[in-house]
Amino acid sequence: MASVIEAGWTYLITHFSDFQLACVGSFFLHEAVFFLSGLPFIYIERAGWLQKYKIQAKNNTTEAQKKCITRLLLYHFSVNLPVMLASYPVFSFMGMRSSLPLPSWKVISTQLIFYFIVEDFIFYWGHRILHTKWLYKHVHSVHHEYATPFGLTSEYAHPAEILFLGFATIFGPAITGPHLITLWLWMVVRVLETVEAHSGYHFPWSPSNFLPLYGGSDFHDYHHRLIYTKSGNYASTFVYMDWIFGTDHGYRKLQELKNEEIAELKKN
Repeated sequence: MASVIEAGWTYLITHFSDFQLACVGSFFLHEAVFFLSGLPFIYIERAGWLQKYKIQAKNNTTEAQKKCITRLLLYHFSVNLPVMLASYPVFSFMGMRSSLPLPSWKVISTQLIFYFIVEDFIFYWGHRILHTKWLYKHVHSVHHEYATPFGLTSEYAHPAEILFLGFATIFGPAITGPHLITLWLWMVVRVLETVEAHSGYHFPWSPSNFLPLYGGSDFHDYHHRLIYTKSGNYASTFVYMDWIFGTDHGYRKLQELKNEEIAELKKN
């Protein structure tokens, strides 16, 4: 497996420059992972499949889904791509490389864990700030247009928010200057996580059922259902920041009530 990955990577660095791979390559990798993981949730919702796993009974209209996709393509090409191009000198200066040898899995996993910790911390506070009255009204309310989220709404946001919270995602890699393959893996994992959190479905195989402290779809769906500046559940991936600062109180209380109802039903 390692030799196959190395052979594929050798082909890439032989035929494309570092700039092409880090900017254009990263952009198209992001688009592929994002839309391939997010689009199925639109069709699942339209077809009415897996309804017993849907968190909210309400469905989005076809017009709302089309609006989301159209805006996403506009923002990705007008905001995300320019940011990738502009940030290349910073990553290059900090030591990012694409050359062989590839980093070990130990190095990659250590860096990914660090990125999650940094991203969670910055995202939590940035997201919480966006829920202050003025910023919510003029910026963050765009993301909350979808009270019933689906996978692609994860990146539907005001351009200012894309830049503001996007900083949380790229800060860790920017200060460590990772190998490009580590940056790509981080991008893939982060995209899949945020699409799952906005999917609107909680499956038996959802990561939150197996990973301690992982937020996931049910945790974040609660945040979208409350169109309010103090809805709580501000965390990105893991829930410990909300737990530490008590901003998940409403969600936890709701979970307790649900558990009590289930227990009562079992008794009867």
